[in-house]
Amino acid sequence: MFVTGLVLAAGGSTRLGSPKQLLPFGTGTLLDATLTMARACAFDQLIVALGGSAEDIIDTVDLSGAEVVRNEEYATGCSSSIATALPAVNRSADGIVLLLGDQPAVQPATVHSLVDAAHDAPLGVCRYRNGLGHPFWLGSETFHDLADLHGDKAVWKLLDSGRYDTVECEVEGPIPRDVDTWDDYQSLLADGEGRE
Repeated sequence: MFVTGLVLAAGGSTRLGSPKQLLPFGTGTLLDATLTMARACAFDQLIVALGGSAEDIIDTVDLSGAEVVRNEEYATGCSSSIATALPAVNRSADGIVLLLGDQPAVQPATVHSLVDAAHDAPLGVCRYRNGLGHPFWLGSETFHDLADLHGDKAVWKLLDSGRYDTVECEVEGPIPRDVDTWDDYQSLLADGEGRE
């Protein structure tokens, strides 16, 4: 089985006011931490979608082991990053594991459990103690629909559409924090997830 990891890190950080990808976290940046986690998942292919502040990110973040795609339409929502990345996905890929660039506390074990549970399904999602959350499994049969998605939360809309069978992977604990605001960032640091 061939699995592609796709890290969405193209956002413009409009609510935060500065590039969240470059916020100090652990021994590097927030995106460094997410990519370290993604590399630990041992995907057959790893892609990272950049958009806002792409040049600063390329100059600062360790992108080794990842193919970079540039999303010039990042302001239209995260679905544009998925559509931009699709042509780079290996033709042998059985599916994509979708990861958020600002969610570094996802565990590689969660990714492996998701792939094990959902690899025969069109869609997979993690069910945490407090609800559904990333990462997502997007089987190759969904790729044509992914190319046509628009706006933010578009993958959630695909999930809610009932068009595809969806497998839920049970994960212990709460949904890992992501960072949209300064308060989110402070809460992430307070959790101890950014300590060395």
